[in-house]
Amino acid sequence: MEVSDIPLILEPEQLAPLLEHEEVRVVDLSSPQNYLAGHIPGALGLPFQALLAGTPPAPGKLPSIERLTQIFRAIGLTPDTHIVACDDEGGGWAGRLLWTLEVIGHKKYSYLNGGMHAWKGAGLPLSTDDVSVTPSDIEITIAADAPMIDADQIQQRLDSHDLQIWDARSPGEYSGEKVLAMKGGHIPGAINCDWTQLMDPQRDLRIRTDAREFLAKLGIDGNKEIATHCQSHHRSAFTWLVGKSLGFPIVAYPGSWSEWGNLPDTPVEN
Repeated sequence: MEVSDIPLILEPEQLAPLLEHEEVRVVDLSSPQNYLAGHIPGALGLPFQALLAGTPPAPGKLPSIERLTQIFRAIGLTPDTHIVACDDEGGGWAGRLLWTLEVIGHKKYSYLNGGMHAWKGAGLPLSTDDVSVTPSDIEITIAADAPMIDADQIQQRLDSHDLQIWDARSPGEYSGEKVLAMKGGHIPGAINCDWTQLMDPQRDLRIRTDAREFLAKLGIDGNKEIATHCQSHHRSAFTWLVGKSLGFPIVAYPGSWSEWGNLPDTPVEN
């Protein structure tokens, strides 16, 4: 496979022969202890906290441009780099990295389907070597078509019925039974599909093969623009990725419930 032909959703067996390509960079967002215990040869470890602003009440918002520039220079990102993201939890943090790349207009990226669970399940080699790369001097900006939406934009479109909200939280959070902000419940009209429902535990947490049909039964079919969120845009980074892989017009709300549920004037259903 040529680097220019790498698909968005990449199987472990497809990645293995690509590791020798200089333009391919595997970034592993697993926990530090799991990364150190054994990672894909040549993969860089990246702590997921680097991708979050981390400031309350909405810690899931984007870090500053300066911080993003530091991160992407440190991993050696250039316009020619094809990033392959993986993690040890089924795609949330990997999805967050890929969403961030899309936000800065970098389109050369893939998700290792199933992440480290699938790589290990396929019996592929692991390494404990230290990995270092030459930093780049890339300039980072937010793309004009960045796939994100804010609370004001959602509020303005709630009555227009041209935007569908995909709530990737647990049913308890969605119903308001479990409250993790000043207010519990969900954005009016939101459809709940917990992120883990898109992972197949029988196939090392790969994206379920019937994802399109499964979502269509819930009313999420890509006929309208979709905005996805969770509590801090971690779980919803995976649902954004699944939607993108299905060709849906999908954006993410990085403020997520930690912002919406703490704003005084946002409407809530439960």
